[in-house]
Amino acid sequence: MRKGLVLEGGGMRGLFTAGVMDVMMEHGIRFDGIVGVSAGATFGCNYKSHQPGRVLRYNLRFKDDSRYMSLRSLLQTGDLVGAEFSYHTLPKELDVFDFDACNADPAEFHVVCTDVMTGEPVYHRIDFMDDDGLEWIRASASMPLVSRPVGIGGRLMLDGGISDSIPLRYFQGQGFGRNVVILTQPKGFYKKQTRLMPLFHLFMRKYPAIVQAMSRRHLMYNEQLSYLEEQERQGSILLIYPQDTLPIGRTEQKEEKIRRVYEMGREKAEEMLGEIQAFV
Repeated sequence: MRKGLVLEGGGMRGLFTAGVMDVMMEHGIRFDGIVGVSAGATFGCNYKSHQPGRVLRYNLRFKDDSRYMSLRSLLQTGDLVGAEFSYHTLPKELDVFDFDACNADPAEFHVVCTDVMTGEPVYHRIDFMDDDGLEWIRASASMPLVSRPVGIGGRLMLDGGISDSIPLRYFQGQGFGRNVVILTQPKGFYKKQTRLMPLFHLFMRKYPAIVQAMSRRHLMYNEQLSYLEEQERQGSILLIYPQDTLPIGRTEQKEEKIRRVYEMGREKAEEMLGEIQAFV
């Protein structure tokens, strides 16, 4: 039975995921496939490249760099997270992503995006990490309202979390029957409809399918949580989630919070290490 790693998004809450992954990497825990959504994709690719510590390192190094993530970048380029800097200059020149290790690793790597014209999820397996692969990851993490749609694969894409926030069913359909799922919200969390719907109606009216998808996203997400509970009872998945609401916003860049959320992930993984090893 193939073993998978399913990674939810959540912006900077993904530092919790990075902490969990680093502990698992340090203990040699490997998977046959990884699927990441949004921050789960941008941070999760470091599992395939065998680079523990990289996520924390570059987030601390570039947290105050306007080219990385800033209002200035949003106003100048249309992207809160600078597209060229964050997805090309940084991984190729400043904190180098190990493309060779990533491409040599046999684990499959999948990302989830959302087609802006249909509002439906688009699933893509990155068989070779290069500039095209980085663009797929950027598309998966391009948050609506603060990102331009990314043209790739003949489609315009935005954040995969809009249409499939926790893609467990997808991965099961790909033959991954035993999955570790890392969430960035605590047990008992249920999503409410976003209070930003008036802004979606105003600024995303060119893409009515995205507006509609965002209006029902909370329903999709909460149904996925119910499915996770069912799968957990059946023993087919191992859920890893923070004990409490993570003390960081989706785009927050305060050093003490970055470090704390990352450490919360490490602490959770160390606490569950024996259980993770036995499950995998």
